[in-house]
Amino acid sequence: MDQILEPTSLLCFSAKWHGEPEMFYHRSQKQSGPAFDKMVRAAYKLISTADAVCHFNGNSFDLPRLNTEFIRLGLTPPPPHHSIDLKVVAAKKFGFVSNRLAFLGPALGLGAKVRHEGWDLWKDCMNGVPEAWAIMEKYNKQDVILLEKLYNKLQPWIDQHPNRNMYTDRPVCPNCGANALQSRGVYKTTTQEYTRYHCTGCGKWSRARKATRTERPVTIR
Repeated sequence: MDQILEPTSLLCFSAKWHGEPEMFYHRSQKQSGPAFDKMVRAAYKLISTADAVCHFNGNSFDLPRLNTEFIRLGLTPPPPHHSIDLKVVAAKKFGFVSNRLAFLGPALGLGAKVRHEGWDLWKDCMNGVPEAWAIMEKYNKQDVILLEKLYNKLQPWIDQHPNRNMYTDRPVCPNCGANALQSRGVYKTTTQEYTRYHCTGCGKWSRARKATRTERPVTIR
């Protein structure tokens, strides 16, 4: 269901399906021409087959940048999908001194980004230096691996996460999909009461779809 996507300034991009080992990687030495268009179409195809796309700062940067290339190629908008920006989640839910992926990975014990020399790496890639491209590929793929780990860590904190019960015939945790729900108390609105559940897998709280108790209307005569 979830597509983990990490473009790198559109020189290349890596992506994977959540929980699957296969990694997708596409690159283009120039940011124009047939190879670049082929890479853009590959990104479009992946996004078009995802129910949810997970990224880091993608709402502000990567997705608008990709949309620009999509419309340039005459492509229509990809099918509707959920967009999960982990930078937004981190900034909203926590008080880390930095919300950069390079900080969050080590701070949460998930791993680190691949180190490189900075902008010179991008310039060397655009100049076709093989050693630079080897580092860039490693860097890009490691970002996807780190992003997936961060997604798994932050799942119970994500508001409006796609409900995984929509993709299975048995009741599961709406966030992580684990069959590990425990009934713990009730959740009350102003007029209804629902059974409350806690996932022992990811820790997310949820509630039953149907109310166990509904306030009776008051008739005034």
